[in-house]
Formats: sequence, structure tokens, C-alpha cells
Amino acid sequence: MSKIAAIVGAGLVGRAWAIVFARAGWTVRLHDPAPEAAAAALALVGQGMRELAAHGLVDDPEAALDRVSIAASLEAAVEGAALVQENGPERLAIKVEIFEALDRAAPPGAILASSTSAIPPSAFTVGLAGRARCLVGHPVNPPHLIPLVELCGAPWTAPETIARAHALYEAVGQAPIVVRREVEGFVLNRLQGALLTEAFHLVREGVVSPDDLDRTMRDGLGLRWAFMGPFETIELNAPGGIPDYVARYGPFYRRVAGAAPGDAAWDEAALDAVTAARRAIPPEDHANMQAWRDGRLAGLVAHKRHVESG
Repeated sequence: MSKIAAIVGAGLVGRAWAIVFARAGWTVRLHDPAPEAAAAALALVGQGMRELAAHGLVDDPEAALDRVSIAASLEAAVEGAALVQENGPERLAIKVEIFEALDRAAPPGAILASSTSAIPPSAFTVGLAGRARCLVGHPVNPPHLIPLVELCGAPWTAPETIARAHALYEAVGQAPIVVRREVEGFVLNRLQGALLTEAFHLVREGVVSPDDLDRTMRDGLGLRWAFMGPFETIELNAPGGIPDYVARYGPFYRRVAGAAPGDAAWDEAALDAVTAARRAIPPEDHANMQAWRDGRLAGLVAHKRHVESG
């Protein structure tokens, strides 16, 4: 497999992807339909590399920048590429047009990935001859700082494509997850949307000010979730793990959500799905995991205080 990435679209996300691949040792070809945008992007990629180097996150920013070049055409960008990362506008008609062009121009073995935030891949790959190699690789902006990548295939995306993409993103320092079936907004944006919906509701109803809502996240849930996800968190917050937590607090959350007792979010089937699909922390390991969590949180709090005092 070549270590060549074609980045199509030189906006904020495209520039960040260029940094991700170049710092991992890949050759990066950056293309944008607007030549002036591509030229400006190269300078901003260099700036981003130097900022990372100041934090010890890139060893040689100038060498990494030397691996990034501007491609004058789409065909030149994708030549020999192992991965094409599309970062065009979030409009379906444009995605369709770009992917038709990419499928014609890219090498047969290249993975074609879109950075779309919400559009299911089947919507813009249905008519393509090479649709089995297409998927969504949705990053969190900016991807050179936040490593999560959501991989979502269409019904016709080959399992090998998902597996190859997973290995590729992981190899360049990202943290890929697999979205097992198409759903609008994928996973992160749906979680974010649920939280934002409640945040707007609480402010509108006069429960809390916007500033205090942000502080609740910044100095509360944000710290808690920096090292552990919500399932890990609740598993350590009840002696009997997740089933114990659901038994204790499920009725409260169901009331808050306005759910009837039989609604799916907190029912027994949902609990069974979670507990069956993840490895539970053995009760004898809870104390060690709690100590690990507390140590990480202490380090994070100390870092925040240092930054805020500076």
C-alpha cells in the first residue's frame, strides 16, 4: 500500500487532515477547486505543524510540511493514492458530483472517504461503479487535535473497505470507530445533538444561564468524560456496575426524558444489549479503576489550573 493521501477540499477540515497524514510520514496532495484556497491552505498547514511542534506533538514540522504539496487537478491529486479524503461542502448534490469524479479518477484500490458530518454514504455513492470502496470517515473538527473518526459504510460498502480504513486511520494516529449501520448524523453528532437539545431547553425554561450551562460541561461532565465514556462512568458509579446503576437511576432518567415505562431507552432489552456487548469491569477491579480515574482527573485538573493561571 502506498502512503499517499489525496485531500480534496482545502478548508478547515481538509487542512487538518493534511496535517494528520503528513505528520505520520505520508505524502499528501492537497486539491481545491479554488486555486487560491489551496495556496493559502499550505501556509496554514505549516502554521499548524509549528503549533503542534511547540507542544511536542510533531518532531520535525518543516519535514512534515515538505510532504504536503498542492495538486493542480483532481486527477493529479489522486494518482497513486491509498486514501482519498473528501471535504467538500455539506450539500448532497456536490457530494454526488465529487464522488462521481473521484470514482473515475482514483486508482481502483484507493479508499474513497467523505468527511461529511451527517449525510449517509448511500445518498452519494449509489450509482458508482466503485461504490464498494466508498464510506464516510467523519472526523471531529479539528482532526489533527481530536483523533476520533467515525467510519460508516453504505449497505454496499465492502467489509474489507471498513477494515482497511480502520487500520489506516489507526496507523496515522487517529481513533476510528465503526458505525454499524447508516444513521443520520452518525454517533457523535447524535450524542452532541441530544445534549444541545437539553441545554437549549434548560436555558429557555430559565433553569440555568448559558454561562453556567457551559461551566457545568467544562468543570463537570467534560472532566468526567475526558478519560472514560458514559458507560464506563456509570459502571464505576454504582457498586454493582451498569445493571445496578440502571436499577437505581433508570426511573429518574426515564421521567426526565418523558418516556413511558416501556420505552426503549432504559428498558431491559437496552440494558441487555449494553451488558452483552461490552466486557464488564470485574467487581474486584473497581477500586483499581477508580484510583486510575482519580489519578487521571487529578492530572487534568492540575493542567487546567496551570493553563488558566498562565
